[in-house]
Amino acid sequence: MTDTTDDTRLVLGLDVGGTSSRAVLADLDSRVLGVGHAGGGNPNSHSPEYAVEQTTRAARSALSGVDRRRVGAAVLGMAGISKLSDPGIAGRYEQAWRSLGLGCEVRTVSDSEVAFAAGTPEPNGTALIAGTGSIVARIENHALSRTVGGHGWLLGDEGSAFWLGREAVRVTLRALERGTGKNDPLVASVLNEVLADQPRNESDALLCRRLISFVGDRPVKLAELAPLVTASASEGGGKARGIVSRAAHMLATDVLSVHTESDEEPVVLAGGLLCAEGPLGQAVRSELAEHSRAQPITAGSGAIGAAWLAARELVDEGEALRLHERWFGERTDSVLHRQA
Repeated sequence: MTDTTDDTRLVLGLDVGGTSSRAVLADLDSRVLGVGHAGGGNPNSHSPEYAVEQTTRAARSALSGVDRRRVGAAVLGMAGISKLSDPGIAGRYEQAWRSLGLGCEVRTVSDSEVAFAAGTPEPNGTALIAGTGSIVARIENHALSRTVGGHGWLLGDEGSAFWLGREAVRVTLRALERGTGKNDPLVASVLNEVLADQPRNESDALLCRRLISFVGDRPVKLAELAPLVTASASEGGGKARGIVSRAAHMLATDVLSVHTESDEEPVVLAGGLLCAEGPLGQAVRSELAEHSRAQPITAGSGAIGAAWLAARELVDEGEALRLHERWFGERTDSVLHRQA
């Protein structure tokens, strides 16, 4: 915790998605002074009341014990930013920021801009996010210029956690309806997860109805089944391997639609599904390598990416580059652990 009498300017960065909200408070010497974590704050996935509550909870945790008037710049990267076009919802966030007592306005940007900044200090390139949802974004001069996908779980988000979970349930329903494939590892894991407390001697037709009921209560729960797909694909494949292959092809195709074959600008991969060790991240990298010269970069902490975008408002370009190297030149997890 920092001395509240210190007049050093601080920056606040927030990275808000469908599953979690994360906040980082830092100074311009790259020290992380506070961190905050809360539940999902995407207003497309949750009620506006819940989304605002979780976002501000993460911010308050990061700001604990600090004179909030010292915050000179704040950036919020948000999945579901389109919801802020609704004056009522935008007003809720504005009221929440006022309640924090910051010494600056909170600039809201897309989660794509934050993800790109968490991978590279370059001003131009492409970001691919595959987490609860998915989107491809073209970034120019550190700002969003074009998107492909990102239409939400109902209309798209191909290759996302929601999409993987939905496909897992769909293949399970087909296996039950046709009486084949119930021993497939993915089908078995879906039944174990969704029907853990249910009797297993029921007819396949009743099991189908239970699966449908599971989804109907809260469709975003499908995203929670994505780890079953990636785990099954890693352990040998079966139906899961085909799902991961299709997801990777769709995601890579969207990237290549805004990133030409000769384009050597960075492609930043972000979101829990695209870590280098995971099967989907590996498959996406293979697809990109086959069709482009892009060298994908795995993004670090989105909250620190947001803090870096905030810092760019207060320092010159040279200092901004030095800050990025200090924050992202090593694993961001290590930075947070050491300096928080």
